[in-house]
Amino acid sequence: MLEISNVSKLFNPGTVDEKIALAGIRLHLNPGDFVTIVGSNGAGKSTLMNMISGVLKPDTGEIRIDGRNITALPEFKRSSWIGRVFQDPMAGTAPHMTIEENLAMAYRRGQSRGLRFGVNRKKREMFRDQLSRLGIGLENRLGAKVGLLSGGERQALSLLMATFTKPQILLLDEHTAALDPNRAELITALTDSIVREMKLTTLMVTHNMEQAIRLGNRLIMMDKGRIILDIEEEQKKHLTVERLLGEFERISGRKLADDRVVLG
Repeated sequence: MLEISNVSKLFNPGTVDEKIALAGIRLHLNPGDFVTIVGSNGAGKSTLMNMISGVLKPDTGEIRIDGRNITALPEFKRSSWIGRVFQDPMAGTAPHMTIEENLAMAYRRGQSRGLRFGVNRKKREMFRDQLSRLGIGLENRLGAKVGLLSGGERQALSLLMATFTKPQILLLDEHTAALDPNRAELITALTDSIVREMKLTTLMVTHNMEQAIRLGNRLIMMDKGRIILDIEEEQKKHLTVERLLGEFERISGRKLADDRVVLG
């Protein structure tokens, strides 16, 4: 489904600020894989997400989705295949538009967009039905401006919008990190439910080690632009935070020192 072959990225080449962001990344995801990604700040996690979504272009290597080479395609041309939810609840939605208008825009992802979204009664009922899955009452607020929603409500809406048309790849970039613990747990549970129900091929970056172990069928750890650990489902079932930290120390030769890491 997703094939990343020898992808590398160097920022600020030839300067004192030169930094290896990705170094020969190779990663293959089968259809329905739910892969969590952990690593210290600057390990290359978000750069990898930006490569897949088309925000950045690799210096070397190829990216393929379902056999299709998308390496040179701009972000907007990948949007019909890729859904993404960001850390910032303000991203991924249009705050000046209503919930209904945001959903209509998401529904037309990858299609030509006119000035009018043409929401008829049938489509409105479908929007209500989808919103009711979130369990937070947004199905009764279709006319509300998205900018007036709470952070948790916006992130739930962003998750729904990103998965509305069943993308081939779902990217979750620390999408619970900016929320309070209760809202973060709600979005985590919604994520797990939606990904499982729709069988979405998913990559999720998180600083929460316990969350990374608990969710998905596979875990990868990144460090200095490389994948240093790739744990499959059977091994993951017996993994603990302590063992994961121990593996990082064994492979990298140092302790994981990142104030943003949440152990559980």
